[in-house]
Amino acid sequence: MTRTAYVNGEYTPIEEAKISVLDRGFLFADGVYEVTAVLGGRLADYAGHVTRLHRSLGELQMECPVGDDELLAIHRELVKRNDVEEGLVYLQVTRGAADRDFTFPDGVKPSLVLFTQTRQLCDVPAARTGFKVKSVPDIRWDRRDIKSVALLAQVLAKQAAKAAGCNEAWMVDGGFVTEGGSSNAYIIKDGTIITRPVSNAILSGITRASVLRLARERNMQIEERAFTIAEALEADEAFVTAASTFVMPVVEIDGHKVGGGQPGPAVRRLREIYIEAARATAI
Repeated sequence: MTRTAYVNGEYTPIEEAKISVLDRGFLFADGVYEVTAVLGGRLADYAGHVTRLHRSLGELQMECPVGDDELLAIHRELVKRNDVEEGLVYLQVTRGAADRDFTFPDGVKPSLVLFTQTRQLCDVPAARTGFKVKSVPDIRWDRRDIKSVALLAQVLAKQAAKAAGCNEAWMVDGGFVTEGGSSNAYIIKDGTIITRPVSNAILSGITRASVLRLARERNMQIEERAFTIAEALEADEAFVTAASTFVMPVVEIDGHKVGGGQPGPAVRRLREIYIEAARATAI
């Protein structure tokens, strides 16, 4: 079945979906994005994604070209048209199309693009076997809290991980892990979940926020601080979170096993808890 995309007010076959060559997202990566999981044909953690979208837009002095009600309607229509039971909705807002100049153009309406991907998110082999991770230098800019479409550093990090036979990269800055190529990073030691605190150094993950809230509700100990790769290798368990992977155990870093080299009980339980809650609250 041909997928349907949304481009600036029109639903169109994805093969025919087009933006201008002068779009500033294409020329300058002058834009932001969000990815929302779909479970049972409904949107998981949607409110958090919209809140973060508005924050990212505000940091770049941009406005969303449609209101929140219309944005939700577009998401739902795409899920319906593409018959997505489980998968993802990708959304991108750019500053719009204008003749090439570094400064912001006047009187230009932002561009809005959305499309879907049907993908297994819950019953995936990696959740049973765990992720292998490769550490790489974090070469990104200093505003990682903005969910920018400027993802070249992450592309290079994840390609390096793939070339090493790994599933994900952990980026390291100043000797400490910041986050994954497309995920937030965690270790568990003596029953305590350890993860870097929210700041400009990392993206404030929507799945991260939900997982930590669910963990606190179950009286799990959480310590928000930076950790090193050496510390991660001494941890009992490790994992990553993202809208596209939920809670995913990490069993190996740079060729060295973490814990017993297999998904541990705490991470397995966190994954179960998150998926259960995401299904129950999806809209």
